[in-house]
Amino acid sequence: MSPKKMKGMLKSMGIDIDELEGVKEVIIRMPDKEIIIENPSVAIMEAQGNKTFQISGDVREQSSGPAIPDTDIELVAAQTGVEPEQARAALVEAKGDLAEAILKLAK
Repeated sequence: MSPKKMKGMLKSMGIDIDELEGVKEVIIRMPDKEIIIENPSVAIMEAQGNKTFQISGDVREQSSGPAIPDTDIELVAAQTGVEPEQARAALVEAKGDLAEAILKLAK
């Protein structure tokens, strides 16, 4: 069945489908990770006032720990005399709390 005919059938049942153009990336954020869909194809189906999204594309996952600014890493490293990698690890463990990270490394 052609996509045009399928769309017509769905429309007659009160279901509307549209393709979103120009979408570059879709990010699904979860407590412990993010699912990133690059080069996505996104369709929106609307039926009875509810919207459903259908997404396909190139999928990758990454941990969603706190984003640690470089300035915070430099500050913790300078205050404690540790390497930047150790300062970053302490900040991640402290969920970005500068004082807590410095105290952990000062022990």
